[in-house]
Amino acid sequence: MNWETILCAAITAICALIGTYISNRKQTAVVDFRIKELEKKVDKHNNVIERVYKLEQKVEDLEKKAS
Repeated sequence: MNWETILCAAITAICALIGTYISNRKQTAVVDFRIKELEKKVDKHNNVIERVYKLEQKVEDLEKKAS
């Protein structure tokens, strides 16, 4: 093997590593964004559940007063 072959292989390996690193960073950013959006939706859902529970309690109290 001559030095040109080794140099070519090294350059190819470096380019592959750089490409993989950039791709992984972008993928991580997308996953982080999607997780944050999902957390917002879960928080909104939990807020609705709490509000419904409070409404149910108020309805029970009103029903007891009406009886």
